[in-house]
Amino acid sequence: MIEKIKNRGIRVGVIGLGYVGLPVALGFACAGFSVLGVDTDAEKVDLLKQAKSPVPDVPGSALRQQIDANRLEFDTNFDGLAGCGAVIICVPTPLNKTKDPDVSFVVDALERLKTQVSPGQLIILESTTYPGFTAEVMRPILESTGLKCDRDFFLAFSPERIDPGNRTYRLQNTPKVVGGCSPRSLELATALYEQVVNKVVPVSSTDTAEMVKLFENTFRAVNIGLVNELAQVCHKLGVDVHDVIDAAATKPFGFMAFRPGPGLGGHCIPVDPLYLSWKLRSLKFEARFIELADAINSFMPHFVVDLVVDALNDRQFSVKGRNILILGIAYKRDINDLRESPAMRIMEELQAKGARVMFHDPYIPVLDTAQGRIRSTDLDEALKTCDLALIVTDHSNIDYARVVQEAPLVVDTRNATKNIPDPNKKVYRL
Repeated sequence: MIEKIKNRGIRVGVIGLGYVGLPVALGFACAGFSVLGVDTDAEKVDLLKQAKSPVPDVPGSALRQQIDANRLEFDTNFDGLAGCGAVIICVPTPLNKTKDPDVSFVVDALERLKTQVSPGQLIILESTTYPGFTAEVMRPILESTGLKCDRDFFLAFSPERIDPGNRTYRLQNTPKVVGGCSPRSLELATALYEQVVNKVVPVSSTDTAEMVKLFENTFRAVNIGLVNELAQVCHKLGVDVHDVIDAAATKPFGFMAFRPGPGLGGHCIPVDPLYLSWKLRSLKFEARFIELADAINSFMPHFVVDLVVDALNDRQFSVKGRNILILGIAYKRDINDLRESPAMRIMEELQAKGARVMFHDPYIPVLDTAQGRIRSTDLDEALKTCDLALIVTDHSNIDYARVVQEAPLVVDTRNATKNIPDPNKKVYRL
């Protein structure tokens, strides 16, 4: 099997063709493997067959090149996975309404896959989950048909580290953590990823690999929670939080700079720590840092709305009936991903207070809300009609100097206006 992997003698199947699965499928195709990408979204698959990418980090030209070379194929049918030597699962693992893990997408993929498992097949989960899931849930599902791990198939977990919009660290140059259900599974999974990434980091078990992913994003969530609380403290004290952070960052040891913002967004940082706290609750253990950080970060959209209200009050305006322009509704800069975006909660709270809310986002032309479909407003028109511009996501292709010049009031949650003159004192910064 290892020789086949090194010689590109196996086909690689990828289940789930979103922000994680599509780059993975393309990466293996570019490395010379024949790849089958499977997704239950027929509309998405039709677009991919035409080399039209729904993921900004994956250019359509790269898809076209691999499709034309007969190395990359897309389908909604799971049957073709039987002919794959390795299958990588990259489906969503969100939280449900009670903030408990929703692993239904993974379970559904496994139920479809288990009838297609072929002798010696390597199955890898990349979707984020809690420690113990691969061994305690995934393995029994696959073995429910009478198959045996290490005899009929091999099983591993490798946490995805895709960072949408990151132009420096991509699939190839980001180290890949891998844990196997057995030494043989680990050996095979390591050999597979070594063909597409520069560095593979084997760990002792799937539980360890699952924990690595959760720790990475818990570390970020807790530190972002700390700096978001610091922003609130500095607001109370009349101190510029960014001056504090800039000065602290001059210390060459023992400090790592994090920046406050309007709240957490995306598929990892707001979600992954809660997978860990959920698992620990089942073991009668309270993860206090995680729960506190989640509470602080979840409060930030409300804090931003309070800043908007304060800014309008300073000019003797009520928020009710005012035209509020939200600049950027994606969860981070220069991408079109809305998952867990704090802009959505901010928009809902402002609308609940009677504000007339519009948005401008060069990456998201249309937004479906509970109030109906809203289109991204032309920036020229919006700046003429708004009473306040609220910078939620600091896309790099927006002229913030112009925003400061033309908008009557500005609330900046990303420090995007830091170096822009403000002689009329109309910019309020988080």
